[in-house]
Amino acid sequence: MGSFSLWHWLVVLLVVVLLFGTKKLRNVGGDLGAAIRSFKKGLAENEGDDKSAEQSKLDSPTKQNDGQASSAQKSRQD
Repeated sequence: MGSFSLWHWLVVLLVVVLLFGTKKLRNVGGDLGAAIRSFKKGLAENEGDDKSAEQSKLDSPTKQNDGQASSAQKSRQD
């Protein structure tokens, strides 16, 4: 009783096709596919930006530490 059988789903599909038509459903499917591709592309670009920002953060403390070490060495020489 809680689950629909295969026949129920076929009737629902038939009603949807009759209401909207196959052309409209194809357009909706194409639009949905394009939206998903765009979303994935945006995520990939965002991950690339995050990785480059993270890499620059990892590089900059090393450069700062080198600068501090060289200034410490200069003060020892004086």
